[in-house]
Amino acid sequence: MGALQYLTFTCPDICFAVNRVFQFMHAPTYSHWAAVKHILRYLKGTTSYDFHITRGSSFALHGFTDVDWASSIDDRKSTGGYLVFFGQTPISWKSSKQHIVARSSNEAEYKALADGTAEVVRLQYLLTNLQGPSDSAPIIWCDNLGATYLSANPIFHARTKHAEVDYHFVRNRVAKKEI
Repeated sequence: MGALQYLTFTCPDICFAVNRVFQFMHAPTYSHWAAVKHILRYLKGTTSYDFHITRGSSFALHGFTDVDWASSIDDRKSTGGYLVFFGQTPISWKSSKQHIVARSSNEAEYKALADGTAEVVRLQYLLTNLQGPSDSAPIIWCDNLGATYLSANPIFHARTKHAEVDYHFVRNRVAKKEI
C-alpha cells in the first residue's frame, strides 16, 4: 500500500481510490484486498497514460475542488480534494477524508474550498518568492452554488454559524480580490 501511496505523486487519478483503501489498513477485509487488486489492474491498463508538464502561454494559477458529502458509512465524514494547475500543468493535488462531520453538503464543499484556497495561497506565496510571473488572481472552481455564494456573501452568516470560523478566510481572500 505504501507503494500505491507513493505512486499517487505521479498518478493523481488514483488518489481517491488509494485514500479509501488506506482508511481500512488497520483491519483490512477481503473486499479491501479486492479493491487493491482493482487499482493494480487499472494501473496495468493505463501504463500508456503520461503525465505531461507543458509550457503554455498562461502563468495563471487555477484550481478545482470537490467533495463527496458524508460518503463514509462508518463515521459519515466526507472525502474532499483539490487539483491546482499552473497554466495547463497540474502541480498540486490532494484527496483526503475531512476531519469534521459536515452537517450539510454546503459545509463539506466549503471546507474543501478552504483547503484548495489554502493550497493556492501557499503556491502564490512560493511563486512570489521565486519572482515568478503572475497573470491575474487565481480562479478556484467549485461545483456547489451554496459554497460559492458563501465565499462571496457575508449575509449567509446566520445560517452557517456551525461552520468553523477559520473556513471564512476564503471569504476574506475573495473580498480582497486575491482569489
